[in-house]
Amino acid sequence: MNDITTFVFDVDGVLTDGSVFVNTTGEMLRTMNIRDGYALKAAVDNGYHVCIISGGSNEGVRVRLRNLGITDIHLGTPDKVATFDEYTDVYNILPEHVLYMGDDIPDYHVMQLVGLPTCPQDASPEIKAISKYISHKNGGKGAVRDVIEQVMKVQGKWMESFDGKHD
Repeated sequence: MNDITTFVFDVDGVLTDGSVFVNTTGEMLRTMNIRDGYALKAAVDNGYHVCIISGGSNEGVRVRLRNLGITDIHLGTPDKVATFDEYTDVYNILPEHVLYMGDDIPDYHVMQLVGLPTCPQDASPEIKAISKYISHKNGGKGAVRDVIEQVMKVQGKWMESFDGKHD
């Protein structure tokens, strides 16, 4: 965790619990954890690269993440490996300095490329098998906060990020 400079997250099943509420117009709504949001904002404010790579394309998710200061948001991504390779090339990031959190088969191949593959407690068995760290929290229930907080604590940056402004 000492070498992590970059956090990459999937959305559904990681930042959300993987369920969707479909309203009468067919719009799919998701629930995100406020504590995950706090940690994401703290990571951005402390100079970490934060990137979202998701196959889903909900614009409400994009708005929420932009409000947390995340600018690298790749939604509707058909090839997560290609997106990851392009992202790390643009920012000159070494894959071994990346923590990636995924929860299901679409995350499998990109997770094999990073230094610290992680997943929520309720991830699929295939993803758990390749993860170096499995959070004790489920997706959408604090798993993102768990990994960000641990990395920032190991690097001595967690409490310096506390200023009461994040939500």
